[in-house]
Amino acid sequence: METVKKGEITENLNISEASSEGSSIARIDNFVVFAEGGVPGDIADVMIFRKKKNYAEGRVVNIIKASEDRVEPFCTHFGSCGGCKWQHMTYEKQVYYKQKHVEDVLERVGKIALPAATTIKQSANTKYYRNKLEFTFSNKAWLTKADLDSGASLEQNALGFHVPGRFDKILDVKECFLQEDLSNKIRLSVKEFALQNNFEFFDPRSQEGYLRNLIIRSTSTGEWMVVVVFSRDHKESRELMMEHLKKNFPEITSLQYIINTKRNDTIFDLDVELYNGRSYIEEKMEDLIFRISAKSFYQTNSLQAYELYKIVRDYAGLTGNENVYDLYTGTGTIASFVAGKAKHVTGIDYIPDAINDAGENARYNKINNVSFFAGDIKDTLTPEFIAKHGKPDVIITDPPRSGMHEDVVRAIIKAAPERIVYVSCNPASQARDLQILDEFYSVVKYQPVDMFPHTTHVENVMLLTRKVSQ
Repeated sequence: METVKKGEITENLNISEASSEGSSIARIDNFVVFAEGGVPGDIADVMIFRKKKNYAEGRVVNIIKASEDRVEPFCTHFGSCGGCKWQHMTYEKQVYYKQKHVEDVLERVGKIALPAATTIKQSANTKYYRNKLEFTFSNKAWLTKADLDSGASLEQNALGFHVPGRFDKILDVKECFLQEDLSNKIRLSVKEFALQNNFEFFDPRSQEGYLRNLIIRSTSTGEWMVVVVFSRDHKESRELMMEHLKKNFPEITSLQYIINTKRNDTIFDLDVELYNGRSYIEEKMEDLIFRISAKSFYQTNSLQAYELYKIVRDYAGLTGNENVYDLYTGTGTIASFVAGKAKHVTGIDYIPDAINDAGENARYNKINNVSFFAGDIKDTLTPEFIAKHGKPDVIITDPPRSGMHEDVVRAIIKAAPERIVYVSCNPASQARDLQILDEFYSVVKYQPVDMFPHTTHVENVMLLTRKVSQ
């Protein structure tokens, strides 16, 4: 397409769709232009920064006519942070495109007969809905164009989020609308205290500096966990920071720290040290209480997780007589949630720490009809395992974004449950797995669930039943 050239502005483009990656889509004949910052219905000028054979990528630089679905972003970091890519689009249109994405992907990739989707479950809260945020310290702040144009003396130390595509650049966050405002106050106070005491912010390239990460978790019951990650063990400096948090934020019920001397930020192989309060916080769901430790996985939208789990429980169709297997059980939240309506629930996950948390949560809630096993699911879900623990009537599976290993899908088919409830955060990998299941299982219904407003992410819950011919 000669009229579209890298480094030049293509004028008067009609933005017609939203892509699942967060950009918008315009077409010139059959040539596709992905435009950052566009909203379907816009007519805009787009600066092209990448040109390929069949498509180009660009960003909107001028809006000639604004879409009726365009709204003013409420966050000053919109466009730089990369976290809430659809904040400039009405929420109603966001969920419309999420549902459309699920339906399109299942049809295009799955290539199997599907019923009409149930209307997407919207999130009651579109701000302050997350219960966990992870921030990174850096001595190399990402400077936006507005920062550079201001001419002011700019602070190079940052505490915030990674800029998309840059491991060594951190956007210094002034205010974030993802977690309740106490999170902002804690983060800003930590940064101010660090600067006042000349604590070195980490340099990801040279691997030097003292402060690495800040993890803030909260629950709908009002409990807060703060974990500070240091690069080395320096007791005097560490206790200065921890005492500052303890003194100024009595809302923190779990104050902990980690010493990370590695070259990466993962904490799952590191010890977590308790400084004040308890080593966990508690989340409540119906009559269940879940203990969440620093390393525990828990759905990051607590209120919407409850809605998701209710759909799972409904799809499972439990009467109290079923033997249920919960694959990729994590900390056993779904297993414990459905246990009250099942004969027995067996949870399997490959992370031993998660299985330990699952067992603790079950014991804490006095749930006696669950059992949990750690191991690679494709190696654990064997005929011998099933013979020992009972044939499943229902299998619930909630795999990571990559979906299920083909051996796991084959093992599920061989186990021959009457029903499968498949929870997915990636409709594309879910559709791929459905191709294998289709010979033996029919899709009865499915429902998308919006867990993360203003982002492109969407969950999908699907019910499959065994075909009579199996």
